[in-house]
Amino acid sequence: MRFAETVVVRASTRFIFPLLAVFALTPLAGCDSLNPFDKGEVYKPEVKPDLPAEKLYNDGLAAIENHDYEKANKQFKEIDKTYPYSQWSKKALLMQTFAHYSAKEFEEAASAGKRYLQLYPADPDAAYAAYLIASSYYDVVLDVSRDQERAEKALVAFQEVIQRWPKSDYAKDAKFKITVLRDQLAGREMDVGRYYLQKRNYTAAINRFRNVVSQFQTTNQIEEALARLSEAYLALGIVNEAETAAAVLGNNFPESQWYKDTYALLQKKGVEPKENEESWISKAFKTVKIF
Repeated sequence: MRFAETVVVRASTRFIFPLLAVFALTPLAGCDSLNPFDKGEVYKPEVKPDLPAEKLYNDGLAAIENHDYEKANKQFKEIDKTYPYSQWSKKALLMQTFAHYSAKEFEEAASAGKRYLQLYPADPDAAYAAYLIASSYYDVVLDVSRDQERAEKALVAFQEVIQRWPKSDYAKDAKFKITVLRDQLAGREMDVGRYYLQKRNYTAAINRFRNVVSQFQTTNQIEEALARLSEAYLALGIVNEAETAAAVLGNNFPESQWYKDTYALLQKKGVEPKENEESWISKAFKTVKIF
């Protein structure tokens, strides 16, 4: 019996394998092949070999040389996408910041620069990224008759450059631009203060001039601010503060035309410049050297 069973099994096997081969080679009736790669014209993937990072980077630099900043950023962004967190990606992100800035795409430049500082805060080129961020705000500052939010952002950004990288190549220019921005912000306060003074809203005017005296003493607006304070206080009948503002103006800027005009105004009212050392105006100048 065992011999017979063995013969049957071997015979069955002999017939089964050919049948499996037939089924494997014969497509199902009414159906195409289930293998998607048999349809090369439909499913054939389009494989594009990655360009070397160095070539992408150099192509980006060449585009910058040709002032084609859109193409440059395309190359640099491709590096960031294909080779993330590599040295080439780091260099490309910095050049993205520069390319956006050169294209006057200041918001994009600031955004790319901030990303660089977040990823590489201790990198030697971080100072340059911070400088580009500050410059992106600086280059869109509006005149003093408009809102100065961008000037305030630029001021903070340039101050960061000086504080974190005082010996960098960008610190000197940052200091110069801080001076310009402080004059700009003081000018805005003066512009609003003059408006209130003209409307005889003396309290509101004094608040604006006070901001200049308290925060922007070393700007080119300080002489007029002291003169206007004296004028506004005198209009309100607060004579001692009017006298103090005039005295501080005279002590620091004796040859100023603003002082001469203020002195004449006080004389018309029968008073003269006289400093009250308990006045906030006098105290504000105790710690600041104008000259």
